[in-house]
Amino acid sequence: MYKSDGNPRTISSSARRQVDNMVKEKQKLFQANNGIPVHLKGGAKDAILYRLTMALTVFGSGFVVYELLNAAMPKKA
Repeated sequence: MYKSDGNPRTISSSARRQVDNMVKEKQKLFQANNGIPVHLKGGAKDAILYRLTMALTVFGSGFVVYELLNAAMPKKA
């Protein structure tokens, strides 16, 4: 869109946050040979996500088995 004077509008923000490059630090963290599995090296957040994923997997598997057994059994009229 153009203003009435013919100049194009520019979009700008008042402040931009500077982001530090953390790649080298993350590489050191994830490549360290400290006996921790790579999916848990991110800290507490990774541990919580891992446990939540495992809980949902176990619950989902149990629910599938329950539904399969429920579908396999004849309904009593």
